[in-house]
Amino acid sequence: MKSESNFFSYRKLAMSMTRIYRHSLQILSLAITIATAGIANAGNLDDSTTEVVLASNVQWQPLNPARGDKGPKAGTLWGNQTTDTSSGFLVKFLDGFSSPPHIHNITYRGVVVSGALFNDDPKAEPMWMPVGSYWMQPKGEVHITAARGASVAFLEIQSGPYLVKPPAESFDSDERPVNIDASNMVWLDADATPWIKESTDNTPNNSPQLSFLWGNTDESEVNASLLKLPAGFHGTISDDSTLRVVVIQGELDLQLRDSRGSQSLTAGSYFGSQSNASHEIHTTNGCLVYVRNKGAYEVATR
Repeated sequence: MKSESNFFSYRKLAMSMTRIYRHSLQILSLAITIATAGIANAGNLDDSTTEVVLASNVQWQPLNPARGDKGPKAGTLWGNQTTDTSSGFLVKFLDGFSSPPHIHNITYRGVVVSGALFNDDPKAEPMWMPVGSYWMQPKGEVHITAARGASVAFLEIQSGPYLVKPPAESFDSDERPVNIDASNMVWLDADATPWIKESTDNTPNNSPQLSFLWGNTDESEVNASLLKLPAGFHGTISDDSTLRVVVIQGELDLQLRDSRGSQSLTAGSYFGSQSNASHEIHTTNGCLVYVRNKGAYEVATR
């Protein structure tokens, strides 16, 4: 009888331990599921840290006060071009504007947003760059800038301040200027770059495309590209570091998950994030954007 009693005691203990073990497994499984979901959705639950500057809200000020009202005007999108920091800003030119020969103390990069611009050696034949064209102006090199039609450009600098100086202070920085007409861009689709995820829609011309402009695509290295989003695009642009996006041509709807809701961004508008984030975007008629980031970013079509 004593042996039988011990058997049932051991059996009862074993059953209790089994229930505890199963319950522990359920708790562990739930914890893993929650943690995994948290990692997958990091940066996707709240867009309160996403910066948005609408083109209609850009604050304009003289780029070079010495030129007066006929000189270009600057509108800051991020940073501060008057201090020693990286910055992105718009520059607005009057029709027929032409600068005298000059240099800059820092290298800058530009993309034409509206109108047409010429930026080159003072003796060069004008090459009018249309919307979507890209150029790089090395520091210390003498050049002129001219506009045909009321024109706007997006400029980016990696350090400041952005200053205009006379040709007498020119110097050779070992950099060479770059001028790329919009028609000469080399576009990559999902078959050519892992930055664009394959779409289930195989309709021709319905996939995003990108064109690398400058920088290093290695992890944590700064680079920039133009991204072409097709008409009817519905998807995301994601990155795990600093991401800055400027609308160059067309319009996009940015879907924010905070009180701001849907934001319509026209040419000259900007949005950006400083950490892991996935930005939901819709387009109706297609859109061209400038993307600055560190390492790679991902474009996915839903």
